[in-house]
Amino acid sequence: MPRCFWCNDDPLYQAYHDEEWGVPSHDAGHLFEMLVLEGAQAGLSWITVLRKRERYREVLFGFDPQRLARMTDEEIEARMSDPGIIRNRLKLKAARQNAAAWLKLEDPVGFLWSFVGGEPKVNHFSGPGEVPAITPEAEAMSKALKKAGFTFVGPTICYAFMQATGMVMDHTLDCDRHAVLAK
Repeated sequence: MPRCFWCNDDPLYQAYHDEEWGVPSHDAGHLFEMLVLEGAQAGLSWITVLRKRERYREVLFGFDPQRLARMTDEEIEARMSDPGIIRNRLKLKAARQNAAAWLKLEDPVGFLWSFVGGEPKVNHFSGPGEVPAITPEAEAMSKALKKAGFTFVGPTICYAFMQATGMVMDHTLDCDRHAVLAK
């Protein structure tokens, strides 16, 4: 099956590409999880985060923002010794801070989707040189999230989040998923 240029032969990566990436999600839990994971990915490859995703679900309370917002400094320190996650204190504190900010949003799903007008933006890129890392929508999302108290939400992270959650559909024209999701 032809896939996007970035998807390698790792079965975990292929499953993510084929089943999740670019599929529109309006599920608050999934959106929050992806926002936290995209922040954890900063400076690393996405496959690194994917390989640690299940452990993140375990140690970050299933990405329950209510519980995550109450995570203590001691709990963060305990997670710093867990090789099953990315052991970065700033990123773990950001997960807690972002959970608290998430809970203050009246309608987090509507808020996030507002940056694409509530509907997936379908792009028709033919290859790696065309797919942007940042867009005006991602810049606007980043600015608004930071204003709302979020951290680790720069425009590149926001665009990756938008791609991952199907707010934008960036499967390339040579990818079988493009035809399925571009309908």
